[in-house]
Amino acid sequence: MSTKKIAVIGLGYVGLPLARLFATKYPVVGFDINKERVEELRSGKDSTLEVSDDVLQEVITTSTEMDKGLFCTDNIEDIAACNYFIVTVPTPVDSINRPDLTPLYKSSEAVGSVLKKGDIVIYESTVYPGVTEEECVPILEKISGLTFNVDFFAGYSPERINPGDKLHTVEKILKVTSGSTPEIGKKVNDLYESVITAGTYLAPTIKVAEAAKVIENSQRDINIAFVNELAKIFNLMDIDTDEVLKAAGTKWNFLNFRPGLVGGHCIGVDPYYLAQRSQEFGYHPEIILAGRRMNDGMGKYVASEIIKLMVQKDQKIKGSKILVLGITFKENCPDVRNTKAVDVINNLRSYGADVDVYDPWADEEEVLQEFGFTIKKELPVDNYNAIVLAVSHKEFLRMDLRSKLTEDGVLYDVKSVLDCPVEGRL
Repeated sequence: MSTKKIAVIGLGYVGLPLARLFATKYPVVGFDINKERVEELRSGKDSTLEVSDDVLQEVITTSTEMDKGLFCTDNIEDIAACNYFIVTVPTPVDSINRPDLTPLYKSSEAVGSVLKKGDIVIYESTVYPGVTEEECVPILEKISGLTFNVDFFAGYSPERINPGDKLHTVEKILKVTSGSTPEIGKKVNDLYESVITAGTYLAPTIKVAEAAKVIENSQRDINIAFVNELAKIFNLMDIDTDEVLKAAGTKWNFLNFRPGLVGGHCIGVDPYYLAQRSQEFGYHPEIILAGRRMNDGMGKYVASEIIKLMVQKDQKIKGSKILVLGITFKENCPDVRNTKAVDVINNLRSYGADVDVYDPWADEEEVLQEFGFTIKKELPVDNYNAIVLAVSHKEFLRMDLRSKLTEDGVLYDVKSVLDCPVEGRL
């Protein structure tokens, strides 16, 4: 039996693919506080669609006593025999965009309750530099009664999962690793290197690895904010932004970013973590927060553009029927966390429009719980005064959308992917 026994804490979009991968070589115990999620995985099904049922069923086991495989549980005692603990819980922001480390604190308490001498705790959750050693480790010490870097050790290996991406799966994405001592750094790196076919990069310290992760998405956020601002400018000038980007993209070093709604659990959140930390050191980040303001305001901008187009066609706005296609944060994925499509929907409703939302990928109960309204899982038979393509699910690209519009209807393409004539797009 392997001397390594791995616990993965959090079996969501990040934790499950990682646990499944490790389970092909090691005994893995996957822990999640959501009993329904655990039961679903035990039955060999994954509602996030990150791991196909047949692949999941190849590794699922019904016992913690195995040479390799994945045992899923909501009982913390089941991970007590593990010697590597990998934490993959969410790190969201609160209602005023301050980092919320509550899931990280609670998972650290859970791990601390079963921590033993010689164990290694590795965090994958996106954080600002210093969280692992300054926030999480003290909790582990307090709960376990053990001493850091004497009795137990820590590592940080930031997740790079791209939900819904079946090409860049976890084993095909180069993994940054780090440890609380040089020796532990090598152990952490060796562990990931044994399953990550794309290779690993051992950072010199945990803080360097934390910082590297948080700037990856901040950089992308800023670049998208730039093209979103360009879209606003060129719309005023009646210039096709898509054509401008195509022309500029002929230069070898032009960065290929497109305007759009920037949501999700990473790009729309991580810059706030870096901004918060920098302000604690007395520096007010200007570019990072300016990019966030631009991207956070795009839902309101899109809604106002749609209303303008409807007014230009002499449509009565109050009581008009609008269909929004898609509520997930990206295409062909059921993830609705921090989706900015909701901003478009809420702003359209603020004008008095009657808005239907159709999304065959999203979970109805999750949307109702998160946002307080119901979505349609089947395409309505009605015709609409306006249709908004908010998410480019493959199903939508095959539809004859113009046939669903009234005679003076408006078709707005947020993603700039439709081949048919449209009245507006970013």
